[in-house]
Amino acid sequence: MDIFVVDAFTDKQFKGNSAAVVPVNEWPAIHLMQSIAAENNLSETAFIKNICDNHYEIRWFSPLTEIDFCGHATLAASYVLFFEFGLKGVIEYSTAKVGSLRVSLRDSKNIEMSFPNQKPTGINQVPTEILQGLSKQPIYVLKNRQAYFAVYASEDDIFDINYDSQQLAQLAPFDVVITAPAKAYDFVSRYFWPANGGDEDPVTGSIHSGLAPYWAEQLNKTKLIAYQASKRGGVLTCSLTGDRVLVSGTGVLYMKGKIYT
Repeated sequence: MDIFVVDAFTDKQFKGNSAAVVPVNEWPAIHLMQSIAAENNLSETAFIKNICDNHYEIRWFSPLTEIDFCGHATLAASYVLFFEFGLKGVIEYSTAKVGSLRVSLRDSKNIEMSFPNQKPTGINQVPTEILQGLSKQPIYVLKNRQAYFAVYASEDDIFDINYDSQQLAQLAPFDVVITAPAKAYDFVSRYFWPANGGDEDPVTGSIHSGLAPYWAEQLNKTKLIAYQASKRGGVLTCSLTGDRVLVSGTGVLYMKGKIYT
């Protein structure tokens, strides 16, 4: 099988979030896809299967499990289809859990992805695992189908917070995102997912389908620039249109090769 590795949400190698992309003619056995993802040991490995023309099925695997929804690996898969396979126009991905995702190349390098709006809502009681798993107590906590959202007053809080993976892993199947308004960007975030993939994800496209509508309401604007403040870091451009959240960014190819099984 062919394999590509793309650094997503960055235009510099070794920044952003790396994802492997494996195009297939037929779906391999689930245990094989999971073994390949574990062997790659990246945040995500995306498997894509062509249905017709620009229509693909996509599945995402972390080193631990199959994932319902992954943004950066969708960007990586689209990068491969646009720049390695030469596709033109709009790519449509069929997914099992989040419906249809449409992806466009907006200029010579920016890839724009249309995601469902997954705005979080408030919760009545904050889990003790969040209070014990984060080194600073958030102002308040929200939740969507993917994660708990711990909101802070300052971007300094986001950079300074330490976390306890054992505590946060007990929130499975939910992950945890921490976020705050920022100075150079509209908002900043970090993402922890010890139950599903690893300790801290470098850049998480999918969670911005919840972060963007939340901050759009708080900041009274529909177009936002976000920064995910991991060690590698990544920049995402977000906008709201109807019931969709548009998340865009760039990618850079790191590797292409062959998998032998």
